[in-house]
Amino acid sequence: MTSGPPPDPTSLRSAKTMDKGGWRTLPAEGRPGDLPEWPLTEATDRELDLWHDLWAKPQAVMWEEMGQALEVALFARTLAEAERADARVDVKKMVRGYLDSLGLSVAGMNRNRWKIAPAIEEPVEVPSAAPAPARRPSARDRLKVVPSGEGP
Repeated sequence: MTSGPPPDPTSLRSAKTMDKGGWRTLPAEGRPGDLPEWPLTEATDRELDLWHDLWAKPQAVMWEEMGQALEVALFARTLAEAERADARVDVKKMVRGYLDSLGLSVAGMNRNRWKIAPAIEEPVEVPSAAPAPARRPSARDRLKVVPSGEGP
């Protein structure tokens, strides 16, 4: 566990670290390619679902680069166990630790000095605005101006 707040990529002090190559921008579309081979003993269906979902995340680019398939598999197995209704508290705490160390939490992203690139959005066609409804006449519109000097 580290002490102090996580680094802030927008702060001036962190900007100095960023100049040294400290921050890494991950692709918003996630990691392309095939899944790594499951490194543990026989996986459950839930573990394989988590394994598939995890390797599609932007952070998976870094896990692959750093050879963290075993850590990701252990996280998937621990998370599947923590999801059970009778899960022990220490298992749930382990999940929190994995979230941080694998960069799956905001604090973990900051500690690993990772940020996700903005997603490229497809242009959205905006329908043309409908004509404004006709304005109802107000009480003021019904008043008639009578020039002075004219009268009954």
